Amino acid sequence: MNFEFFIAKKIFKQQGIKHKQGDLILKIATFAMAVSVAIMIISISVVIGFKKEISNKVIGFGSHITIVNYDSNTSFESFPISGNQNWLPNIKNIKGVVSVNKYITKAGIVKTENNLSGIVFKGVDKDFNWSFFEKNIIEGKIPEIKDSVRSNEILISKTIARNLDLKLGDNFKAYFVQEPPRMRNFTISGIYDTQLEELDKLFVILDIKQLRKLNDWNDDQISGFEIFIDDFSKITDYEKQINKFVGYNFNEDNTMLKVENIQNEYPGIFNWLALLDINVWVILILMIIVSAMNMISGILVIILERVKTIGILKSLGTKNSSIEKIFLYFGGFLILKGLFWGNVIGIGLCIIQYFFGLIKLNSASYYVEAVPIYFNIFYILILNVATLILITVIILLPVLIISKIKPSETIRFD
Repeated sequence: MNFEFFIAKKIFKQQGIKHKQGDLILKIATFAMAVSVAIMIISISVVIGFKKEISNKVIGFGSHITIVNYDSNTSFESFPISGNQNWLPNIKNIKGVVSVNKYITKAGIVKTENNLSGIVFKGVDKDFNWSFFEKNIIEGKIPEIKDSVRSNEILISKTIARNLDLKLGDNFKAYFVQEPPRMRNFTISGIYDTQLEELDKLFVILDIKQLRKLNDWNDDQISGFEIFIDDFSKITDYEKQINKFVGYNFNEDNTMLKVENIQNEYPGIFNWLALLDINVWVILILMIIVSAMNMISGILVIILERVKTIGILKSLGTKNSSIEKIFLYFGGFLILKGLFWGNVIGIGLCIIQYFFGLIKLNSASYYVEAVPIYFNIFYILILNVATLILITVIILLPVLIISKIKPSETIRFD
């Protein structure tokens, strides 16, 4: 143990001062540090949790990446493409691709005795990845889809069920505006609720064969492919990899395909989520400033209270740099104490919210029922290290005044 560290530790254990007023200032500085760190941890956990929760809901409806017909049609009905593509095995073999699903979308109208609503029908096959809807289903079950027989079962949202006054097990008629107009009967097998009302009010899920029949398409024709990946942060990289296989070349059936990621399909939602990062940076900067100002006050107090000790050390030949290290070590101890309690408070409150969801939200406005929490040990570690380094650098400013203290004047200081 070196000399500077030993002295700093001794001062820290003695609380470093003789007067109650100075002791209070140090306690306030440590408390402010702890509260600031707790707020930063909570802010990061909540914002990341919120972004992941909303992103996962949007992705659940439309996947990370889609491959569709390259045309100017912006509706939910596009020209068909072949479901048998020679590049399909290459896409499935890309490391990180979780699943590749075929789908068909078609606009229709649902009419009940008292209500009428336009809805997007999304047809899927038996290999569809149901994990998202299984997580959000609140009544009934997932539609049973088989290879040969067309299923009349359909999965609708709580929003649609409420708007049309439908319940689990009800039959309803759906009308499709085409030439000639067609009508189909469906039975509600399940009801889901994601709280993302903008999409909940649009989509119902059913057997892909129903829509293929309505469109008079061949057995291999579909609207497109949905691709799910394991890392949303690398979505642009995956899009580029997939584009290398799909490209913008004409297929044998004279169709041209394009690759799109979910961020381009729903730019409004993802741009809004990106703005949340600005709020986090503002909070982090403010909390760092608050912590730094309080720590500077604490260090100045301890320097003033130990000015006689500083004078004695200088008269014994101790260099300014060594004395400065003593108070830097002392400041480091205060910072670590604040970081420790800040982590205890911040992580503790996050754990309580994660498991019990005590703080509720209006799902109509925020798309979630309770404040979401996402733990990332790496982010918390980086936050602690960055805070320790930044505030340690900042408290160098008050420590530098030690070089201005003269032994001849300070030894008589009481």
